[in-house]
Amino acid sequence: MQSSKDFASRVFSRFAPFIKDHIYSSGWSELRSVQLEAAKVIFFSDDDLVITSATASGKTEAAFFPILSLMAERGDSDMSVLYISPLKSLINDQFLRMEQLLDGTGIELCRWHGDVPLSVKRRFLKNGRGLVQITPESLESLLINHPNDIPRLFAGLEFIVLDEIHTLPGRDRGEQTRCIIERISAAIGRDPRRIGLSATVGDSSAYAQWLSSGSGRKCSVVDIPVESIRWRLAMEHFYSDSEPEADEERPEGYTSDAAAEYIYKAVLKKKSIVFSNSREETEHVCSTLRQIAKKRGHDDIFYIHHGNLSAAIREGAEYALKDDGRQAVACATVTLELGIDIGRLERIVNVESPNSVTSFLQRMGRSGRRDMPPEMLMVFREQRALPQAPFYQLIPWQLIQAIAVVQLYLEERWVEPPRPKAMPLSLLFHQILSNVASMGSIPHKRLGQRLLRQSAFKGISGAAFSELVSHMVKNNMLSLDDKNELMIGEKGEKLLSSYRFYAVFKDNEEFMVREGSNEIGTVTSVPPVGDRFALAGRVWEVLEHDVSRRTVFVKAVDGKMEVAWPGDYGEIHTKIVQRMKRVLTEDCDYPYLCENAKKRLEDARALARSTKMTERSLLSLGSNSYVLFPWRGTVGVRTLKRFLKHRCAGELKLSSVESTNCFYITFKCEGGDPRLILEGMASIASQDVNPWELVGEREYPVKEKFDANVPQRLLLEAFCRDELDLEELNDFFKNCD
Repeated sequence: MQSSKDFASRVFSRFAPFIKDHIYSSGWSELRSVQLEAAKVIFFSDDDLVITSATASGKTEAAFFPILSLMAERGDSDMSVLYISPLKSLINDQFLRMEQLLDGTGIELCRWHGDVPLSVKRRFLKNGRGLVQITPESLESLLINHPNDIPRLFAGLEFIVLDEIHTLPGRDRGEQTRCIIERISAAIGRDPRRIGLSATVGDSSAYAQWLSSGSGRKCSVVDIPVESIRWRLAMEHFYSDSEPEADEERPEGYTSDAAAEYIYKAVLKKKSIVFSNSREETEHVCSTLRQIAKKRGHDDIFYIHHGNLSAAIREGAEYALKDDGRQAVACATVTLELGIDIGRLERIVNVESPNSVTSFLQRMGRSGRRDMPPEMLMVFREQRALPQAPFYQLIPWQLIQAIAVVQLYLEERWVEPPRPKAMPLSLLFHQILSNVASMGSIPHKRLGQRLLRQSAFKGISGAAFSELVSHMVKNNMLSLDDKNELMIGEKGEKLLSSYRFYAVFKDNEEFMVREGSNEIGTVTSVPPVGDRFALAGRVWEVLEHDVSRRTVFVKAVDGKMEVAWPGDYGEIHTKIVQRMKRVLTEDCDYPYLCENAKKRLEDARALARSTKMTERSLLSLGSNSYVLFPWRGTVGVRTLKRFLKHRCAGELKLSSVESTNCFYITFKCEGGDPRLILEGMASIASQDVNPWELVGEREYPVKEKFDANVPQRLLLEAFCRDELDLEELNDFFKNCD
């Protein structure tokens, strides 16, 4: 039997000389477990591979040391490795690292994304070889605009490396990436090996299955578990009207809210990132911190980083964070959540709770590199409730959610599993246009065979595909030539002429809200007909959508809502919400809670006990008003809310069914004991509910980028299959009290 020491020696001897030189010059005394295990799969098998281990554990080296060594062994002159990354910033970072590693080796390196000069791209198109680092959108552009070059460019392709694989399954961009890989494989007549990298996955076997789907290969997993957790984690809570602590540096007469001052002090002498869950909040936090610095006479060390900013501004933030000689704080969204190496970060601040365990771990992992323990401070800012506010609005839901997210990982190492879509129609529309554009013209049947055998579209029937194609021909996205073959139509040409087409994720498009001829404002997503939302200090009920003109027609109604406008804030898994229930019921302390947060949790637990909101699913609020606590995630609550509106409203005389989050649903009912109302709901739920009963005839559920180009009937079918979950509904009624 070969000893681990002998095996490590065998792996090391297989590395190319320049890899060995890099290891020596880096002062490594031994290879890490993840590097040995990955090398074992890459050198001594033909498997695909998922590599998952902690941030800064050497995943990139684990993949590329053996891959580059194989390239050197073979003396490859062709383009052998395709590295696909979701972020340009990550490509830029990896390019600098690889450029240094490959200097003098003869292995060529090319990066390709929207900010790379055209001269570099032309050089690659002429004689591309070696290692290419690219985004999914740039690959899509290659397939559309240079279809005849694909077999030549990718003839020698041996490996496809997907970074941050946890961001891909179940999302249109991830499925687009799989479509691209399968199209390239079809063009060259074979399937290159696939390598997926991530620091944050739960069930790694699910990601392995996703990665290797369609490749015909077995997929191995190198999953290095976290043996022990060393975190510096703290949570603190503030009311928006709280006074900041006394501070000699604060100018006389200058006031700021306590939460902002707390964040400012926390990051002032620490190289940090301040994460927020939206671009709007990120802009607000950055401007507030800059204002505090100006009032105090301090230097402006604050940078900003999100997807709507220019490359120069984003890169300025990245360079400032990497510069060890400069103090810098970046206010960011998810764009700095992923694996770009930003050096010696000392602290992460998170404003409110991450929506997922995945997001929490990614953000925590941004700090703590180079033998420093990761350090995160979560700050919660809450408006003090009015005296007449209902009790369920007095619960600090964000604080409770953050505790649940942390505890799930500490106790179970649980991370959200991937949730693939059954009917990714926006992506199918996109890929139909992309494939027809690259082919010039193609028979309908052949196009269907080409697309429906791809992994992303296994759940779409031939009839649904034909319905979409017919709709596209009718709307001049496609046309028929004299051979009755499909080709790009006039509207399709217009869509393809914009570089924005290559991306399947949404641009920041907004919908105008109108009451008759009056413009009220804009919303970032389309609420269903009959839903209510707040905007411009009023509450509005949706009457109708005009998707082609991106307009929502509304009428004013009485009442108030808790949120200003509907938007996409990410989905919360049921397991997180059920752990939140335990947070409110268990009698234990969490060592990471600071004084205010600990007191706020105590108050919330006392309120939960006194109202029995964790013991009874439905409670009366008086005046025929009720509040329902489902303790379900976003999908489950969405399904339950629609069930109440579409199936229970008439029989049980429910009205005004509302929810602004996945923590509670309110409604009105003409009297009755809550237990009897709940029994009536359960009885209706037992009657084999059809998901089609939970959607309205006039609904047009536009969610993804190209959904407005898809027939309404197909969108409703996709909504029923992907956005509703009858198992969650049935499980709720089986377990409700």
